[in-house]
Amino acid sequence: MAQTEKKGGLLRKSSASKKPLKEKVVLMYDEIFTTDDPSKCNPRFWEELFLMKVNLEYLEGKLEALDGEELMKIKDNINCLFQHCIQALGEEHPIRVVNALQTLCALIRGVHQKNKSTSGFDIINMLVGFDKAELCMKNLMESLDSLLCAEGSESLKSLCLKLLLCLVTVTDNISQNTILEYVMINSIFEAILQILSSPLSRREHGYDAVVLLALLVNYRKYEVVNPYIVKLSIVDDEATLNGMGLVIAQALSEYNRQYKDKEEEHQSGFFSALTNMVGSMFIADADEKISVQTNEAILLALYEAVHLNRNFITVLAQSHPEMGLMTTPTSPIPTTPVTPLGTTPPSSDVISSAELPLDADVQTSNLLITFLKYSSIVMQDTKDEHRLHSGKLCLIILTCIAEDQYANAFLHDDNMNFRVNLHRMPMRHRKKAADKNLPCRPLVCAVLDLMVEFIVTHMMKEFPMDLYVRCIQIVHKLLCYQKKCRVRLHYTWRELWSALISLLKFLMSNETVLLAKHNIFTLALMVVNLFNMFITYGDTFLPTPSSYDELYYEIIRMHQNFDNLYSMVLRLSTNAGQWKEPASKVTHALVNIRAIINHFNPKIESYAAVNHISQLSEDQVLEVVRSNYDTLTLKLQDGLDQYERYSEQHKEATFFKELVRSISINVRKNLAFNTLSQELLLKEFSTIS
Repeated sequence: MAQTEKKGGLLRKSSASKKPLKEKVVLMYDEIFTTDDPSKCNPRFWEELFLMKVNLEYLEGKLEALDGEELMKIKDNINCLFQHCIQALGEEHPIRVVNALQTLCALIRGVHQKNKSTSGFDIINMLVGFDKAELCMKNLMESLDSLLCAEGSESLKSLCLKLLLCLVTVTDNISQNTILEYVMINSIFEAILQILSSPLSRREHGYDAVVLLALLVNYRKYEVVNPYIVKLSIVDDEATLNGMGLVIAQALSEYNRQYKDKEEEHQSGFFSALTNMVGSMFIADADEKISVQTNEAILLALYEAVHLNRNFITVLAQSHPEMGLMTTPTSPIPTTPVTPLGTTPPSSDVISSAELPLDADVQTSNLLITFLKYSSIVMQDTKDEHRLHSGKLCLIILTCIAEDQYANAFLHDDNMNFRVNLHRMPMRHRKKAADKNLPCRPLVCAVLDLMVEFIVTHMMKEFPMDLYVRCIQIVHKLLCYQKKCRVRLHYTWRELWSALISLLKFLMSNETVLLAKHNIFTLALMVVNLFNMFITYGDTFLPTPSSYDELYYEIIRMHQNFDNLYSMVLRLSTNAGQWKEPASKVTHALVNIRAIINHFNPKIESYAAVNHISQLSEDQVLEVVRSNYDTLTLKLQDGLDQYERYSEQHKEATFFKELVRSISINVRKNLAFNTLSQELLLKEFSTIS
């Protein structure tokens, strides 16, 4: 007997002597794509249709092949199909429900594809008809809500979330997706929260639920009152917030693990041997090859939670004992293609043993540590557009954290000490720090380490000015908290001072190139004012009096950089050019730094001459500094401990619109045919009672 092959909805005999036979479901689709009512000849047409395995590819292809005019001719049948799909969602037989959900996915995507043409028909009218839209969409959302909240099949819940993600992301700009008006009116917010609060549901569907929520929050957020924003901002249920935090932590941990695996693989490979042979001349090129797709969708969810819900701040420091445990998936997990922005959900065993603390008796991990590690990876390479966006979003999240009083309280808490192993960019002039040498410190030290690391590793031709500004602002906000609450943080402040002086030196060395693109005086002023903050208020938050002495030592030791900066800004502030005003602000800000240099330098030279010493040691310079404080006169500068609070709508709206567009495109790509496959579903529902 001749073998039968199945292709594109056709049953084809290998002899090819007879015409190919079509699957029954394909024949039924063909009937829908005529102008006649398919149930006229067969009253059981719709009942039978949802017992047939859906052929997504054929149905979507058929819709895409029609032009707008042809589609309008069969509008009544499309409306009828859509309405019968919604009716089928209420059926007892799960296979009917599965087929209805998949058919809805194909319909929504297929009809939206047509909207890209110039045919100009309205999508809602095309799918459901204006006269029935409100009732049909209400029924659809209620059915999806019931399926998500029911005790039943996890596969059905998964498909419901896939349908909702399909519905949200059919347009690149989700704010132009008019169907979402019905998702706003008929909220599924509580269903999403229920998934996140239940350990089983969260493990199976948490990722999709969190991404869906992040997207819904961004629907017309600057134009109307979005109910998802309002509801997310007032959630106070601990189990729900912790559930959301766990999902985000697991996704970020998976990224960190993949990066670490690639890094180890890279270091043990051929290129590592070659690098050892010829020195470190290729180290930058080698590092660029360590690339794992960034996960902006989950990062957006973290941002919205931190930005909108003050209760979520507590979740950042919540320890996750299960984060070090390997879990075995309870059921097979379908593989999904890895796409840009990491929109593929992590598998159930995302938290690997690599996330275990170095000393399990001393510490556990938490969401903030995982996020800081993630940030240290994505912020290394800002040349790649996705990483640049991810790096910017990481700094925005840290800005929100640095402004929050409660977050600062646990960041600076001496009783909450952690070892945070941040990833450091390979550089020729420094050795890789050994993990075991990491001290246990308050979490704010890791935040400051991350900022210092960024400052010293991104002084390059394509200067990321915006990221530098955010970075310095974060340091300033943390210092403001320390000054206000008189927190004496035991931190290696010299590393920060050294990084800031190196940055000023870089700005001066590249003045011409940078001024062609950026107002470098804004950044220079921020850096100088950080030093002014230490000079004016350092005695209230530096850990010891000797730390304050060391600050003066660093300023005196590096005085040439401050002298050069003063010369540069004085030159530009006395010229009638575009930089006159911003340069003059830096000139005024340097007054105390110049007073320190001009006061102590002659005394150091005098000490050296009297004692016949050609080059003074650090201790000798510090001795001169300590004995001459009383004759130093400084000016009190106002507003050093004030800052403008973060505002998304006024300053970041364009960035978030582009980011959400990018995420929408990639989530849609990830909802490929294989992720909607019925294989597992049909196994689960192999019998119809």
